[in-house]
Amino acid sequence: MDEKRELTSVDLVALTAELNGYAGAVVDKAYLYGDDLVRLKMRDFDEGRVELLVEVGETKRANVARPEHVPNAPGRPPNFAKMLRNRLSGANLHEVRQHGFDRILEFEFRREDQDTTIIAELFGDGNIAVLDQNGEVVDSLDTVRLKSRTVAPGSQYGFPQSRLDPLDLDYERFAERMRQSDTDLVRTVATQLNFGGLYGEELCTRAGVEKTKDIAEAGDEEFEAIYDAMERLLDDVNAGRTDPRVYYEEDDDAERRVDVTPLPLEERADLRSEAFDSFNDALDDYFTNLETEADEGGEETTSKPAFEEEIAKRERIIEQQEGAIENFEEQAETEREKAELLYERYDLVDEVLSTVRQARRAGYGWDDVEARFEEGKEQGIEAAEHVAGVDPENGLVRLRLDGHTISLDPEAGVEKNADGLYTEAKRIQEKKEGALSAIADTREELEQWQRRREEWSEEEHEDEEEDDEEPENVDWLSRASIPVRKQEQWYDRFRWFRTSDGFLVIGGRNAEQNEEIVEKYMDGYDRFFHAQAHGGPVTVLKTSAPSEPSQDIELPESSLEEAAQFAVTYSSVWKDGRGAGDAYMVMPEQVSKTAESGEYLSKGGFTIRGDRTYFENTPVGCSVGITCEPSTRVVGGPPSAIEGEAETTVSLEPGKFAQGDAAKRVYREFRERFTDESFVRKVASPDEIQKFMPPGGSRIAEE
Repeated sequence: MDEKRELTSVDLVALTAELNGYAGAVVDKAYLYGDDLVRLKMRDFDEGRVELLVEVGETKRANVARPEHVPNAPGRPPNFAKMLRNRLSGANLHEVRQHGFDRILEFEFRREDQDTTIIAELFGDGNIAVLDQNGEVVDSLDTVRLKSRTVAPGSQYGFPQSRLDPLDLDYERFAERMRQSDTDLVRTVATQLNFGGLYGEELCTRAGVEKTKDIAEAGDEEFEAIYDAMERLLDDVNAGRTDPRVYYEEDDDAERRVDVTPLPLEERADLRSEAFDSFNDALDDYFTNLETEADEGGEETTSKPAFEEEIAKRERIIEQQEGAIENFEEQAETEREKAELLYERYDLVDEVLSTVRQARRAGYGWDDVEARFEEGKEQGIEAAEHVAGVDPENGLVRLRLDGHTISLDPEAGVEKNADGLYTEAKRIQEKKEGALSAIADTREELEQWQRRREEWSEEEHEDEEEDDEEPENVDWLSRASIPVRKQEQWYDRFRWFRTSDGFLVIGGRNAEQNEEIVEKYMDGYDRFFHAQAHGGPVTVLKTSAPSEPSQDIELPESSLEEAAQFAVTYSSVWKDGRGAGDAYMVMPEQVSKTAESGEYLSKGGFTIRGDRTYFENTPVGCSVGITCEPSTRVVGGPPSAIEGEAETTVSLEPGKFAQGDAAKRVYREFRERFTDESFVRKVASPDEIQKFMPPGGSRIAEE
């Protein structure tokens, strides 16, 4: 199978919905590689750095790429790139549109002095045109002068004649268009309805119609089935209900990527596929790994190895392996429970098996056996009431005991049936051992990729055409412009901070997160903290990353005290306006979800067994700050930890202002401190600040 090199109209429906999620991103710089690849480097308030690639050569695509997947910056920018920088620098991405159902994307950018629209023609020879706010072409990669349209500097941009848009079709118009065809069903859907070959076949398959059936022989039954399949598919991609896939094909004992789609396709069911969280991610993976070169001046440009992709892939595999291990444990336990039930209800089971044996030896068929048990149920015979049915093909009877349905061989007797269940449990247990070995190998691979990423990061660059390295002792507060460099982390959705010694501390925001932290993120040598007061978060001081084995290390007293202060500060102690409270620390094995006899645990609650280490009369304390390097973000937590990490901080104490109002006051304080007020707006909005504030009233502490 040939590798896919062009996006389809259906792909663009799904892609447009996702690209509009970056509306508001600000353009920093534009690049042109060769004569067919445009890169727009942007900054988004939520996502941080955004790299938009639009390619219109042999490969035709548009997608947001991971920073490590973009090619190195080329040399001296050509005039087209200079024009883009002049028009787009500082502009906001306003909207992304698909022109009808055609393979054309419109990227609209707005700036106070002028608006600009980039048209990407992802069909035919491909082209990119840049339009002003009046629709006039400022410049284009290729000039087009046809009777039907013109694409040339100084002229009004002319769209090609639009083909049929199935998104606007009701059934009557759809059926009329189908009847006008003089070919078979699949070719009509592919050409007349603008779906292309792959999706033409997919719709026929989903509709359950004969693809090669001549239109003259088809009728409303086939048309309605195809129309329903088309509506369901387009509704899903148009509404963003996607489940993206990258498909692989075996080639000379190796696998290569051959297709990428926003939904799993039945036409690709025979190929191995990899699922992705978004269509953009799938496109980035697919096109990054195509064997193509993006060059400038005839020289190959290389990009950073796909560390994040490889790391994410192994993290997904580990998650799947962990799920499989849990399933094996449950399956093995279920088989053991079934075996034990046979012995617990020995007499009842033996009665059922004996009845079946006798009936079969007397010449009764399986239907007769089943009918006899049905009669027994009507007569209230207990043994019959437990019979769920028979399996004539395999010669088994199904027995229902305590919520389990157990298939039994009447000729084997109770003991042999129970032994068979124990043997199955043992077999599943062995599969679990194999999965544990496999997960250990995957974790080792993950650690290798993480080490390689760390080694590379020492030499990593932002752009080769300019030195982005900041001088030491930068006065960030007085800088007129501060670059936004946000790095998403797995723990961002929890409460968190890093101690003054560099250890990560995480806490739950609610009962669900409290349970998640304990069950998923707390390892053997971590430390569990909790305030003595009611309503505090589960607090865990991590001694390792989630993918690394926990380490038995001696923790500095300063880190333990900061974790205890964190647990007290974000509990009801702060909310009650008190200045101090007690906290305790235990090891993970002392934390249990099993309540003591006669007690009940609410969601997010835990039982602590054994001795505790207490931190008595721990003062509350919270500082909120902004970091400028290596990443730009809000941080918050104990003052001793935050004040050494952030460029500037604001200390808080319990007070009368509600959380939202206090956050706005902190925001205004930051805006007064930074010369670049827009930086504060992008990085430290009141909502972002509020995430790091304790529950209840607060006020800015007097210096």
